[in-house]
Amino acid sequence: MPQQGQVPTPQQVGVPTPQQVGVPTQSYRTPYQQASYGQQPNTVPPQHARVTPASYHPYSYQQQQTPRAAYGPQMAMPAEPLASPAVQGVQTAKKRPGLISLVMGLVGVLIGALLTGGILFIVTDGFAPVTQEVSTQAGNVVSPANITVNPPAEDATLAEAVAAKTLPSVVNIDVFTSSSGGLFGDSATDGGADSLEQYGLGSGVVISEDGYILTNYHVVEGGTEYLVRFDQQTQFKASVVGEDPTSDLAVLKVDAKGLVPIDIGDSSQVRVGQWVMALGSPFGLEKSVSTGIVSALFRSTAMESTTGVNFYANMIQTDAAINPGNSGGALVNAKGELIGINTLISSSSGASAGVGFAIPSNYAMNIAQQIMDGKVVEHAFLGVQLRSVDAGNASSLNSSVDAGAYIGLVVEGSPAEVAGLQVGDVITKLDDTPIASAAELVINIRGHLVGDTVTLEFLRDGKSKTIKVTLGSDSA
Repeated sequence: MPQQGQVPTPQQVGVPTPQQVGVPTQSYRTPYQQASYGQQPNTVPPQHARVTPASYHPYSYQQQQTPRAAYGPQMAMPAEPLASPAVQGVQTAKKRPGLISLVMGLVGVLIGALLTGGILFIVTDGFAPVTQEVSTQAGNVVSPANITVNPPAEDATLAEAVAAKTLPSVVNIDVFTSSSGGLFGDSATDGGADSLEQYGLGSGVVISEDGYILTNYHVVEGGTEYLVRFDQQTQFKASVVGEDPTSDLAVLKVDAKGLVPIDIGDSSQVRVGQWVMALGSPFGLEKSVSTGIVSALFRSTAMESTTGVNFYANMIQTDAAINPGNSGGALVNAKGELIGINTLISSSSGASAGVGFAIPSNYAMNIAQQIMDGKVVEHAFLGVQLRSVDAGNASSLNSSVDAGAYIGLVVEGSPAEVAGLQVGDVITKLDDTPIASAAELVINIRGHLVGDTVTLEFLRDGKSKTIKVTLGSDSA
């Protein structure tokens, strides 16, 4: 799989079994190394506490203290001369209070105590314990010794309700390979189910009550038999209805009625920041959910596969945890509506790093419907052969720019020829999207439907031109 500079290459998240892989997962990027800093001279006086590896712990902060006297050395007090017994007796006699003085002192103490008690009663509202609350607004935080924090209440019922609604529509898909046996020992040849070997697993989404299930092509790729599990007690043998490798989508069918299809949402209405839930079988742990938000939109990439190149256009990026095994699972909104098919993760470790991608539901359902209708899957088609323009080849291609998609061939009768595009044109923009390479143009074309009209900006003989093109079908 090609590297993309310092950007982690997205990877498909179907789970291969240990029998399939046999080797540890290869990282796509070496984790960043921390720069080495030279040892600093010790400028801390020895009597001051220092943070050292032995005294620092990630969950508690401890300081080594140098033993010191509690209050520092005390100066010796000069000894007072002892008074003579006679003088002592006189001083003692002078300090004896009279009866009236004693009574007045007691009365003063009593009055002072009553006044103090009254003030405390008023201030503490009847001697109630003083508890201060922390305001969550900036600038209003107080820090007394006794603080009660009242955070905003979380709407836990939302996740519970969405999970309860959508989990019945999300399934686990076990993929098997076999040269002779049957999934349930129904083959006429010897060996039966014992000859099956689990090849991989993934997730799927029920899209009809009569058993159609949408998943990723890379989940079912290479398998010969499939087992769809709704739960530990409910499972069906499945067959592949059709697949579209370039968009990485496939449809399975189980022989069942009365299933619970997922509600289909409108992915064109998805907005950055909105709440989402990802459902599937990460690491084979079926019926798992994770929540997050939509962190970005219109993420696109192309990846090489065993069947050619997969084009992923206008994907939804989310920080909801997506891990190997989530492929083909559902990304739903707060209404429990399907807005995407979980497909890729971008990670240096091979597991979730807070960046996952889903194929938008509008595009996925369009492909799925064509498959269920028995049609040849169509993709938007421009009809040109392209080459990326960069600083290294711009001069040889007679291009006045060093980024874009150079047209090396125009297919006869294609939408490009009808619109007037010519060999040597360098396309630099599609609608409002800048085009810096051939791959970007193909991905953006693939993000449209057959029959859509797009505006292309291109350079011809150093002059900028604009043209409208109605996209055709690659099936033609």
